[in-house]
Amino acid sequence: MIIDFSIKNFRTIKDKITLSFEPENSENLAHYYIIEPMPGLKLLKLGLIYGSNGSGKSTILKGLEFLRRLVMNPLQQKHDKLDFSPFLFDQQTPKEKSSFELNFVHNNTKYTYQIDFTRDAILYEKLEFYSPKKSLVYERNTDVEKQLSIIKFGGKIKVKKVAESTLEANTLWNTTVLSGFLKTNIDSGELRNVTDWFHSVLTPIITPTSDISEYITSELESQKINKKNILQFLRKADFKISDISFEKHTNQVDKNIREVMLFFSKQQQIDLDPKKLEELDNVELTELFFQHSVKNGDNISKYTLPFREESEGTKRYFEFSGLLDIILNEQSVLAIDELESSLHPDLLKHFLLLFLVNVKTTQLIATTHYRELLLERDILRDDVIWFTEKKENGSVDLYSLSDFDSTIVRDTTSIFNAYRSGKLGAVPDLSDYYIDLTDGKK
Repeated sequence: MIIDFSIKNFRTIKDKITLSFEPENSENLAHYYIIEPMPGLKLLKLGLIYGSNGSGKSTILKGLEFLRRLVMNPLQQKHDKLDFSPFLFDQQTPKEKSSFELNFVHNNTKYTYQIDFTRDAILYEKLEFYSPKKSLVYERNTDVEKQLSIIKFGGKIKVKKVAESTLEANTLWNTTVLSGFLKTNIDSGELRNVTDWFHSVLTPIITPTSDISEYITSELESQKINKKNILQFLRKADFKISDISFEKHTNQVDKNIREVMLFFSKQQQIDLDPKKLEELDNVELTELFFQHSVKNGDNISKYTLPFREESEGTKRYFEFSGLLDIILNEQSVLAIDELESSLHPDLLKHFLLLFLVNVKTTQLIATTHYRELLLERDILRDDVIWFTEKKENGSVDLYSLSDFDSTIVRDTTSIFNAYRSGKLGAVPDLSDYYIDLTDGKK
């Protein structure tokens, strides 16, 4: 679980901002919102980020995704460049490093992970754990001139010198120590635990264009997702879907498609055997079908539709239902950009309530424009609502609803009205509706 996540000099973020999941001292809805991943540590399981377009909401999620990829999908060659995206609306920041800091807990151990990087290299990296006092796991510096990583382990970490040297050799100047560990034949309980968190807990970001239906279908077909649960979620959301079925069929692969696949595999330096690709004449596909129960007079009729013909909202909620079933029994950190995409407002509220009532070991971080949700003061805590606002210099400011004092936000305050009127910031500064059609004409 994430305790807090800080970003500096990354995309539209110039100065350090921190998204925290540590709750305020309030028992309001605590049973639904607060989890205790280890004794004495309480964390919120929901964070909703509001803000106008271009204000940096998505950048926070992209920062978390960038960090996940640094660990799980490292560069392969010394000359490869990192996807370095510093704050550009300043003369100095493009020349400076980007910095991330993540405090999280996994398997009853609390960790702090810090990393500084440029386009060329990981300049600095540090991992600490608490047992119960803060102790060093490792500290990594990079000799930029020699393109070498130098790793120093803490006194409490038992790593043989030969293993330490091997890990150092496998950690390129542009990759993390954690990714080096993943491809090195050595063992360290601390490194294993942390890389397991990045692999099995921190999920890839889900955006409005993410199509995870094939993944959900595959998990459902292999019974890793409970079909009864999915049907229950869909029925509770007023979808008249009574059954889900699968059909397998074989499609012929077009010769032109094979040629395109081969071309792009060469462009991306993917090792794809041309002979095997030529033999790929047919591919077996699984198609998903929904059975709908419709009332005709006194009778109930059943009709089957292929998934591809369902509405975008139905497809989206099916995906969310699959995710919900997965996280019911697993620890996850789920990041969703534009949570309300393709969903009716009542359906969005229903999904959030399902999550809050039933999920015990997962955190959901989501961006949203759906301000009407703020009308539901009785189901929301102030410390789960966050806002991003673009400052005059183009950089991002991040703050929580709980940061406002009682002169602006009271228990009786309508958060919806306060946000809509601009008292809370994080809304676009719009001009009038008139267009000067003579402007620029001779």
